[in-house]
This record gives sequence, C-alpha cells and structure tokens, in this order.
Amino acid sequence: MIGNLHNAVRQNGTVSQNGTVRPTRTAAVKTFDEIILPCGVRDSIGDVLQSFPNPIDDIDRSLASLHVIFSQLPVDQLQQILDFGRHVDAAGVMLVRNLPVDPDLPATPVDGGPSTDKKTFVAECVLLGLSQLLGEPVGFTTEKGGRLVHDVVPVSAGAETQTNQSSTVFLNFHNDIVHDEVGRYDISNPDFLVLNCLRQDAGKEAVTYYADARDISSSLDPHTAETLRAPLFRLNAPGSYVRDFANGADLLSSPMGVISGPSHSPEVVISANGVRGLTGEAEETLKELQRTCSAVAHRVRLEPGTALLINNRKGLHARSQFFATHNGRDRWLQRTYLRRSLWNIRYRVTPSDRRVH
Repeated sequence: MIGNLHNAVRQNGTVSQNGTVRPTRTAAVKTFDEIILPCGVRDSIGDVLQSFPNPIDDIDRSLASLHVIFSQLPVDQLQQILDFGRHVDAAGVMLVRNLPVDPDLPATPVDGGPSTDKKTFVAECVLLGLSQLLGEPVGFTTEKGGRLVHDVVPVSAGAETQTNQSSTVFLNFHNDIVHDEVGRYDISNPDFLVLNCLRQDAGKEAVTYYADARDISSSLDPHTAETLRAPLFRLNAPGSYVRDFANGADLLSSPMGVISGPSHSPEVVISANGVRGLTGEAEETLKELQRTCSAVAHRVRLEPGTALLINNRKGLHARSQFFATHNGRDRWLQRTYLRRSLWNIRYRVTPSDRRVH
C-alpha cells in the first residue's frame, strides 16, 4: 500500500504558530517536509502579485522582484525551503500549503500549451517565487518548446502515453530526464522541479507520489540493490522527445546503473518512457524497483493553493490515473525545471536565450 504523504505528516507532527510542521518523533531518514504559510503572509504576498505583470516577459528582473516579495516569509520557513535546496541530508520532497491563488481562472488549456486568456499571473509568480529559492529556472528546447513555465494538463491525444499529457494511465515512477547527445540523460536534466496547482481534477482522483532513493535503497535486498547499481540499463528518451523529434522511435542512453552514489545519499534515475535491462535479471530488478517505489512512496492530492517541491535526483515521482473531460475544467498544474547552476550545461545553451538549452 502506498502511504499518504499529507496525512502521515499531519499525524506525526505539530504545526507551530507560523505554520512550520515540526515532527514529534524522529524518523531514521526524513524524506518529506511541509510548510503552511500563515494567512497574513499569504494575503500580503497575494495582494502584490495580483498586479504583477507576466513574469516571463522579463524573467531575470521578475526573479529579482520575487526575491524581495518572498522575503515576507517567516525566517524559519524561508530557511526551511533554502535548506531543502542545498543540503544532502534534507528531505527529497516538500509540500507548501496555503499559497496565494489567482482570483479568477480561465478554462484549463486543452492542447498542453499556456492559456491565452489568463488575466492575472499570481500562479506563475508563486511558482517562480518558490523556484528561485531552490535554483535557476531552465528551459529545454525539447520540452514544452523551451518555455520556463510549463502547463501540465491532460491532452486527449496523449491520454494513454507515459508523458505529462496522460490521464487514463498510471504515470510510472520516474525522474524528469533530458535527451542529450552525450549519451546520458541524467547529466543536463533538472536538479529540482516545482509543481503548483491551479485547478484540481473534478473527481479529486489525481494523486502525486514520491519515492525517495534512501527509502528505496533501505527496502531492497542487497543483491537487487547491487544489480541496480551495475551498468546494465539503458534509459529511453522522454516520451515528448520521442514523439516530437524521433518519429516515435526509441532512443536509448548509454549503459548505466539506475542507482549511484553513497548508500546514505543515493541518486536514482528512471525514464517514464521505459528502461531496457540488458539481461533478464536486470529486467526483473526493474520490476522490483517499481514495486518497492509503490511500497515506500509518499502521496499527496494537489489542490489550488498547494505546491510540491521535488528533488529530481533524490527520488522518483509518479501520478495516478484520473478522469479527464478535455472541456476546460480539467486538472491544471504549472511546472518549472531548476538547476542549482546553469554553468555545467552551458554546452547546450541556445544563442537566443541564456536560460534555454
């Protein structure tokens, strides 16, 4: 059974006056964290953001302004987010609640692109305001046209795919990876991603899961863990890349292990679009990995006013199936990709935009 991230934290912690969740008992490994913004802080930030222009129009200036605006967070909450982004032993996922929302929302886009009818940009500013506390927003030419803010919505043509357009299938445990001609898809990919919820699905069915590599590793038997560390696996390129750039053909990475690093702070990488084991045993360990993820994962149902901060190297995330109508009332998230630094991926930078690679 997949554990409930939200309920587990509410049951095992107390909420201080400023909304910070503090555990009442110490876990061996803390893989989840949560913040609840005080209502006064939410309203103060929201009042400023209602008149904020589209932050994408001048992204660097907007990020500087959002630094100032989000400095209204209580200092312990601000440090909690900053520590989440910078420390090896920090949790791998953080839920932020009671965030400002747009006063009115247009219809959910049905094509996977941004809405042209949105009149205010509170959601975009909340997304980027949280994001800039973790790293640098980055775009990739092969994902959402290089945009820095991604609209994650169900699209009828992608309903059964292993992509963010899907709805009728379980989106397998995975990282967000990036196709790279160097042959590795876990080098230039995001360090973090942030998901901000604008609209929940009507049936409140959609669940987002997160399985931390530390919980995964401690639950695997030693032989399985050793196999997953061996260069016996080839990741398929992201489904969106295969669809848009490879005419549907698989594009496999160089052989690699899917778990790496020291046992106390392992990194894990899996492609939602498939991983090919190079031996029969390797294929079996991939199945065991997915089963283990299901057993140890936290889960949360995102709703308006909540955002999920995800370390894209410390763990794998997934999403349940849900009912979509494609009528403008469907689930609507916005997402950013973040790098702690853009320096190491400068070989990919585009001439026209230093944030797009």
